[in-house]
Amino acid sequence: MDENRSPASGLIPFTIDLTFEEARRRAEVVTALGPDWDPAAALEGEDAAYALLYSGLDADQQRTYDMLVAAGVLPGGEPGRAASH
Repeated sequence: MDENRSPASGLIPFTIDLTFEEARRRAEVVTALGPDWDPAAALEGEDAAYALLYSGLDADQQRTYDMLVAAGVLPGGEPGRAASH
């Protein structure tokens, strides 16, 4: 065997384009959500739940929450929030 030749050089490359399958999956998700799904209302509900989750914190809990937000562990209260880590 030639020492410069890779043992895998005789393999045929195998690739799959998942673009079509991803589009089909997304269409199925939207279909499953149904015609009554309101993304704006869902987002408002998520915002309300988030606000309720962190409401009524005592001073020590608030300091801990603020520290975790500053560290990027928890998302802040801004729209489109997501933790940075």
